[in-house]
Amino acid sequence: MKRFFLYSVTMLVLMSVSSMNSYSQVNKKEVTNLKMVPQLYQTPDEKNQRMEWFRDAKFGMFIHWGPCTVGKKEIGWGRNANRPWDINPSLHGNGFRSNDSVYDNYYKEFNPVNYKPTQWVKMAKNAGMKYIVLITKHHDGFSMFDSKYTDYDIMASPFKKDIIKDFVDACHKENMKVGLYYSTRDWYHPDYLKGDNNKYDQFYRSQIKELLSNYGKIDIMWFDHVGGRDWTKWRMDSLFTMMYQLQPHLLVNNRAAAFIGSGMAAKPSTDPVLPEIKTMTKGDYYTPEGKIGAMDIKRDWESCIHIGEGWSNRGENSFTPIESCITMLVSCLTGGGNLLLNFDPNSLGDFPKQETLIAKKMGEFTLKYKKAIYGTRAGPFANGIWGGSTHKDNKIFLFVKSRDNITIDLPVLPIKVKKVRMLNNSKTLLFTQDNKKLTITLDENLKEDLYTVLELTVTEKVSDQLMLGSLRCIFDDEVIYGRKIDNNTFISLSSKEKAFNNDKYNNAFLSNVPISSDYSFSTDPEKNPWILIDLKTTKNITGVHLVNKPNQKLNADFIVNISADSVNWETVYKGKLNKDFWDIPISQLKTGAEVPGKALRFIIIKAFFEADTSFKMRKAEIFSK
Repeated sequence: MKRFFLYSVTMLVLMSVSSMNSYSQVNKKEVTNLKMVPQLYQTPDEKNQRMEWFRDAKFGMFIHWGPCTVGKKEIGWGRNANRPWDINPSLHGNGFRSNDSVYDNYYKEFNPVNYKPTQWVKMAKNAGMKYIVLITKHHDGFSMFDSKYTDYDIMASPFKKDIIKDFVDACHKENMKVGLYYSTRDWYHPDYLKGDNNKYDQFYRSQIKELLSNYGKIDIMWFDHVGGRDWTKWRMDSLFTMMYQLQPHLLVNNRAAAFIGSGMAAKPSTDPVLPEIKTMTKGDYYTPEGKIGAMDIKRDWESCIHIGEGWSNRGENSFTPIESCITMLVSCLTGGGNLLLNFDPNSLGDFPKQETLIAKKMGEFTLKYKKAIYGTRAGPFANGIWGGSTHKDNKIFLFVKSRDNITIDLPVLPIKVKKVRMLNNSKTLLFTQDNKKLTITLDENLKEDLYTVLELTVTEKVSDQLMLGSLRCIFDDEVIYGRKIDNNTFISLSSKEKAFNNDKYNNAFLSNVPISSDYSFSTDPEKNPWILIDLKTTKNITGVHLVNKPNQKLNADFIVNISADSVNWETVYKGKLNKDFWDIPISQLKTGAEVPGKALRFIIIKAFFEADTSFKMRKAEIFSK
């Protein structure tokens, strides 16, 4: 019989250990050699080779599934019990664990007799997806695989079959890349973050070893959060060394150590023994959740977004419209990232009908424009309200939002355009180019429903590092973040410098009213000045774009708070006044996912100076959808 805690851990003892990249953090007998960890020692060419399939893929399927679907509860977050102090002790029971006698026993009724992983994989392939990430263990602690280290797993359910084995086998059979999600956070396991955390640390690393040893090649290890501020509670050195001993080509996301050292945790912070630990736990790519990442061609990223009411199946009464799903994919691939779109089968193993329809429609779009999607890289034009671009070799593809004007003006390329045609029907289009701009004229009668995709043939191969135009802020994507509010607002300050105490400057602060190049809003000298924005009515706000006074960067702290009633305030940003601008998405926490937009009326920006100082800021732009 399997036992929850009694197991042996294979010691990773290496014969040759250098003092530079070896150390013992908890167990003095356990020593690792970090030279095998690619995030630390790979060359740029080696990294490009390892990341190539991921960069080419663009589109993946996320699947959140587990016994929680028996009760139609949100996975992990639907467990109505106190959680350990791995985020915020005031919100999660001050570290005292408790049980949910209903949720914790759903596994006794979990019998997904309609689970057909081969059909799942074919559905993903037909949608144009190139990889799938499936939950193996979420925050609720239930393991969807046959684990030697716990009785709280799929073998204890009426189903009694290893979900993960059948899934991975189906992926391999269909030539689909495999990703396994694992939550290091565990609100069920009684040893999670208890004492020195050594028992739980060994438990979860042993489970990761099972996942990477028992099912053949795994392409992605998708971690999801871990708690506590004390790095010594976690053997990340042993984890990464073991993973890359077993799967040398494995990709890892950026959440293996998420929240360790976070100010949101409850215990005093400690740093890892080696700075290499922080570097390697950043993984291979970062993961915006519930929103589209900002355009970034320097680092790899992947947005994970659900299309149902939550991450797991809750009965499903509403879904993201197909047009929005397509827009999310286009926004990611033209922004330099991937889209991991979440689907949520029910307790029997069936996907909701609306999700199968979304997959079908996504497949029609990706098949139609596959040349502009797969194997491309983002740019060379910065994303804007007009749309975005991708490129490959000497081809540039423009995803033009079809509601826009028939004339598109773009920055001039350093190479000449030879031909412009519609990708769908090969019809050539008129264009002009000079030393100032490239202008393309669309045929109004040939514009397509959501995006009109154009192919530009140029004289040379387009560099992956070429970027033309400047992305002003992440909120340029109007479909995702809506439009800017620039009227019917009121501004008040803790104090006003007399020269700026008039409506002209109030309007300029929140709108596109022309202002001088050195303009800034300003208070009188104070230690704790503030600027309050009253939207007059409650609105769904998706973000705030703040612009600093030109050529002014200070080391002082500032915060941004929001409120619907001016009584209950929430801090959405903390930072230093040492940047040119700040993009601050406004999100509400919904079952663990960040959902763009929150109902509010008041926004206050507060600065904290050591001595009386004027608080100067050029502009605030508020976006609403």
